Amino acid sequence: MRYINALALLLVIVGAANWLFVGVAKFDLVATLTGSSFGQTNVISSVIYVLVGLAGLWLLPTLARWAMPADQSAGMGR
Repeated sequence: MRYINALALLLVIVGAANWLFVGVAKFDLVATLTGSSFGQTNVISSVIYVLVGLAGLWLLPTLARWAMPADQSAGMGR
């Protein structure tokens, strides 16, 4: 499970970096790496976007555990 969480975190960081580049420099890293133009998708870029989205959803319980006060999380069986 630890490796899945690490991979999910890496994918979320890649997605965050991509959005940073889009916002600051209008540069789509995923499109560039997969041979597409800005804003266009192909099969590979779509797979990357889906994996990044699933990784974000996978990490939601982790966020909930981090946001929960310590006295409430003690009974959650970490």
